[in-house]
Amino acid sequence: MQTALMNYNANDVLHAFHADAPFLFLGSAFITVALVAAAFSAVRRRLDPLLIYFALFAGFYGLRLWLRASLVRVSLGNLVLYQRLVPGLSYLILVPAFLFFASLGLRTRSDRLINYIMAGIGAALALATFAFGNRGTYDQINSAVVILSLLFVIGRIMFARVYRTDPDFAVIRWGLLVFIVFALAVNMANLFSVPLQNLEPFGFLAFLASLGYVAARRTLKRDQQLNEIQNELEVARRIQLSILPAEFPQSVHFQIASRYLPMTSVAGDFYDYVVSDDHQVGLLIADVSGHGVPAALIASMVKLAASSQRSAADDPARFLKGMNAALCGNTQSQFVTAAYVHLNAQSGELRYSAAGHPPMLLLRNGAITRVEENGLMLAAFDFASYANAVHKLEPGDRLLLYTDGIVEAANASGDFFGQDSLGDLLKSTAQLSSSSVADSIMASVRRWSARQDDDLTVLVCDYANT
Repeated sequence: MQTALMNYNANDVLHAFHADAPFLFLGSAFITVALVAAAFSAVRRRLDPLLIYFALFAGFYGLRLWLRASLVRVSLGNLVLYQRLVPGLSYLILVPAFLFFASLGLRTRSDRLINYIMAGIGAALALATFAFGNRGTYDQINSAVVILSLLFVIGRIMFARVYRTDPDFAVIRWGLLVFIVFALAVNMANLFSVPLQNLEPFGFLAFLASLGYVAARRTLKRDQQLNEIQNELEVARRIQLSILPAEFPQSVHFQIASRYLPMTSVAGDFYDYVVSDDHQVGLLIADVSGHGVPAALIASMVKLAASSQRSAADDPARFLKGMNAALCGNTQSQFVTAAYVHLNAQSGELRYSAAGHPPMLLLRNGAITRVEENGLMLAAFDFASYANAVHKLEPGDRLLLYTDGIVEAANASGDFFGQDSLGDLLKSTAQLSSSSVADSIMASVRRWSARQDDDLTVLVCDYANT
């Protein structure tokens, strides 16, 4: 390599560098684009043949421009590896190129088959060159294949209906057309041994520019759509918050605190104070299956279903049965778990019923009791029935209603927070106010969980017989 370079004086080297500079720059640009496409495909963690073929196509093309530079040719031209690598790479480029075109929009099996055959020819020429060296007939076969295939691409892709109706593909069509024209000219000159400056890389640059324009345009469009979606989600979030009850009014017998933390902007958890006065209160908590907007829409329906059952507020079993009848057939196969408790200070009792919901926890004299009377989930079976669990109320009782996101919050090891931990936390905070207890539960769950995978809702109710 040093001997070859020594035959060049400084002016020759400088002239060769100036002559090669545009192609070295284009080679670097094409390889950079290839690396970006490959990285984007890896980040998406989903196999995208179009991106992979394009990355290989652009990468091989840029590498060939580098290897054809005068200084590289003078330095390495006598090496057998170089003599086989450069022409072999020219043939190898056909493989990702035709696979890319096959994935770009050819819809019929015969069209794709032709591209696969062309790719196979390119692979065969490359393997033969790497194994046995280049032959003059290989260049002629390569030029003929490229010419025929590019004419095929013009006929099948350039005038396809999708390119006439989609403005983005219309831009790609013109970039591809420039590349095809330059590539046809160069390969026809090679086929007939006519000297012609290699303008094909500039055609490929035009093709890449068209793809870059479309990518930038679609990115801006996606950003606009994302902003619109975020604005709509913010409106939906405010609307959903408006269906939740305001702070519980002052009461002689009951102090109630609620906390609600959705997993996303909108959620499927819901709670309500169905009835409230100085002597009685009805507390409802519900959890719609799924997350996001669909669950939030069903949560709005749950509020309407609950509002329609206020006449049965003192009978939780009848209340849930009426809600189930209102929801069945209207939730698009999504179901709802719910728990409802009615507290009566005059009679000194609580009535509780649930539909597939985690049990209510009752803290009394430092001991935890699980209050559980479950029927089938709401909105799933029109024949579902429910029963009441009746307990006496005692001064100092603390009740906790919650959704399953609380007990099913998982730490980094996959361990759930669990009902036992929730019960222990409820006992350890017995001296705190209901509001502080609700805050403590939410904070403890968030510290426990590696990430929030579900909506979190708690209702804490203190009873005092004053």
